[in-house]
Amino acid sequence: MISTPADGDQIRVIDTGAPPERFARGWHCLGLARDFAEGGPHQISAFGTELVVFAGQDGMINVLNAFCPHMGGNLARGTVKGDTIACPFHDWRWRGDGKCAEIPYARRVPPLARTKTWPTMQVNGQVFVWNDPQGRKPPAELAIPEIPTYGDPGWTDWVWNSILVEGSHCREIVDNVVDMAHFFYVHYGMPTYFRNVFEGHTATQIMRSRPRKDAVGVSQNTDASLESRSDASYYGPSYMVDKLWTAQVADRELPNIYLINCHYPVTSTSFRLQYGVMVEKPAGMDDETANQMALAVGHGIALGFEQDVEIWKNKARIDNPLLCEEDGPVYQLRRWYEQFYVNVEDIKPEMTNRFEFEIDTERALQNWQTEVDANLAAGRSAFAPNLVAQGQAAPAES
Repeated sequence: MISTPADGDQIRVIDTGAPPERFARGWHCLGLARDFAEGGPHQISAFGTELVVFAGQDGMINVLNAFCPHMGGNLARGTVKGDTIACPFHDWRWRGDGKCAEIPYARRVPPLARTKTWPTMQVNGQVFVWNDPQGRKPPAELAIPEIPTYGDPGWTDWVWNSILVEGSHCREIVDNVVDMAHFFYVHYGMPTYFRNVFEGHTATQIMRSRPRKDAVGVSQNTDASLESRSDASYYGPSYMVDKLWTAQVADRELPNIYLINCHYPVTSTSFRLQYGVMVEKPAGMDDETANQMALAVGHGIALGFEQDVEIWKNKARIDNPLLCEEDGPVYQLRRWYEQFYVNVEDIKPEMTNRFEFEIDTERALQNWQTEVDANLAAGRSAFAPNLVAQGQAAPAES
């Protein structure tokens, strides 16, 4: 949108648009399987409604609509009995397939006693639920890929975090796939190589970067001359697998860290961000020390994610971003993302065709290095004031 004031100079006007009324089609991670497998039922606010997640006696994790079709009792406040979830109101017992299995005080179960069941899958130690506004079953080719080292004794388990983000649509986090510059200002890295590839239901970001010397503690790499690697891919609208190589192993084929960056929508203007890391145990390191190392890696990543959240909470939605050449293919990414918000039959080739783009980082690196050097000379920290105030990052040493 363009506005022309009385002086004749054109100015750009932000078009805030409106978030989609529907929720993205695809697999969404609800969290770690270990957290749902223990204890009683769990209530999840997602997709504009309430869900109940429960593990039956058979160990299967099931997801149903949370409110009992009988009289509206909250199944998440009920009890797991065998392979059913029993309503706390009248003890109607619901199986994972959505059928009412038993009503203890009734002669028979009404033929229409069914509630909505949500297709689920477990992979990488995580629970996923399938959402489709058209009610279609999940195609096999859209299944979440397995991480080959999950469960390997040479790797730690997940270090996991979860944040409810209110006042934002989840498109905000997906935009980061192409946002090279924000990695310097928000995640405290210096990208030396940045490339995107979109194809089908995947969107990939390939990055090489060095740590900022004025942001100590974010990266496990303390040598600013060494590069780390990141190959991150969204599989569908909400689940990213990021393969990370620290500088010491950047030349080998397999990563030594896996980062999961995922979310599910709560409402059209709120979502739950989840992220976790799994780390390869160095040879000879005991499990306790390796777990502490994974916690340290997770803390460094959390600094950047929590900076993202602070920005999302205070920014405007913008449908017509004003871009420079180094901002990357924002509009192409959003066209890819749109495929998850239209009916399957309305997906256009330009939403799924292969697209590649590489950003020239040379000028950015020159200017960023000047800024880092100035901070170091003045004893200033790169950390945002809100992180220092909250005790999540240390102030610069004098």
